[in-house]
Amino acid sequence: MARNGSDDATRRDLQEVDAIEGLLAYARTRSRWSRTGVRSVREAIRRSRALAGADPARHAPLLARSLRAAAWLMLRRGRPGEALAPAEEAVAITRGAGGAPLVVCLVCLADVYRALRRYEEAEVALEEAETTALADPN
Repeated sequence: MARNGSDDATRRDLQEVDAIEGLLAYARTRSRWSRTGVRSVREAIRRSRALAGADPARHAPLLARSLRAAAWLMLRRGRPGEALAPAEEAVAITRGAGGAPLVVCLVCLADVYRALRRYEEAEVALEEAETTALADPN
């Protein structure tokens, strides 16, 4: 009989995190026009949402990375309109923690705004990224 200990749940989480990281890495290796890259990123978002729903403090950064990957991919594909929602959500997720993850998400959002020709909003996002980076002692 299998015994379910407290470390079994952690082990399952780690396996799922590894699978999500693998999906994101795979998507980065695909051509910008590859449908498999898009499917991999969407699957990573779906899975990381489930993990973040169960334990937001632990897994929200992974969800933000997955969303940012989707935004970058849509930008590379010349679809900034589809990149906007995931970029904004990634910023919203990382805003509470601040630091480097927020800076990277803000730069991504600024790139999306520039692609959409929303230059003033891009400048605001970059200014916030700079302020955040200067405030972070690491």
